Amino acid sequence: MKASTFRRLLNLWPPFLVNAIRLQSLSSDWSEAKVVLRLRRRNRNYVRSHFGGNLFAMADPFWMLLAMHRLGRDYYVWDQAGTIDFVAPGREDVYARFHLDDATVAELRNAAADGGKVLRWFENDIVTASGEVVARVRKQLYVRLKPKAR
Repeated sequence: MKASTFRRLLNLWPPFLVNAIRLQSLSSDWSEAKVVLRLRRRNRNYVRSHFGGNLFAMADPFWMLLAMHRLGRDYYVWDQAGTIDFVAPGREDVYARFHLDDATVAELRNAAADGGKVLRWFENDIVTASGEVVARVRKQLYVRLKPKAR
C-alpha cells in the first residue's frame, strides 16, 4: 500500500479519529512520520491537560509500522514493550516525529541475519509547537528474519 493511502486510512481509524490524533505526514519511503494530537474537550483529563493514554496512543504504532515497511515482508516486526514518562502537562496541541534512518534499518537487518530475534529500543519526545517536551516515549521492537520456505 502506498504511504499516502495508508495515511488517509489511518486518519479515519476510529481510535485516532475519536481522540483527535492525526498522522500529518508519512514519507513515501516510510522513513518518517509526523503525528499531532489536538487538545479537545473530549480528550483532556480532569486537570484539562492531555489524557496520558492518548499521548501514548499517538506514539504507539509508528516505530513498528516504519520498521515493517522499511524491512519488508521477509521480517517479523512486533511491538515488544513500551514506556512513557510524563514530563509536563500538555495544555495545547502536541506533536511527535518518528525517523527511521537507513543506518538503523541496516543495523536491524544485520542483527537479524542469523534468524535470531532482535530486540531494539526506539525513543522520541512528544512536544508542543514551541518544542517544550510533554512526554518521552520508548518502544521496544522485536525483529526476526522469517524462515525461508522449503
